[in-house]
Amino acid sequence: MSDLLNYKGYEGSIEYSAEDDCLIGRILHIRNPIGYAGETVSEIRQMFEQAVDEYLALCAEKGWQPEKPYKGSLNVRLGAVLHREAAIAAARRNTSLNDLIVQAVKHELYPQT
Repeated sequence: MSDLLNYKGYEGSIEYSAEDDCLIGRILHIRNPIGYAGETVSEIRQMFEQAVDEYLALCAEKGWQPEKPYKGSLNVRLGAVLHREAAIAAARRNTSLNDLIVQAVKHELYPQT
């Protein structure tokens, strides 16, 4: 079970606002703060999808490239010592530092494989 909404490659949150006595959410993993609200789960899902559609329409109208939640690349700050040790470990395995980090993340997410 997921507490996230999904639509056109975007994810959205759902939270209860006691102050407003309704459900609220925002599109996740993009810099633009885009929120939505609804009274029911069905309504907040509809408002999330409408928010995504409006965001994409605005980008098209303005000639902007819409942000993609996941580009497949990220900056990781390891600190100098860990960076050095990881680079040495990758060299010993005759692989790239990128591949070493990908394997470490896969191992953390999928330990059985």
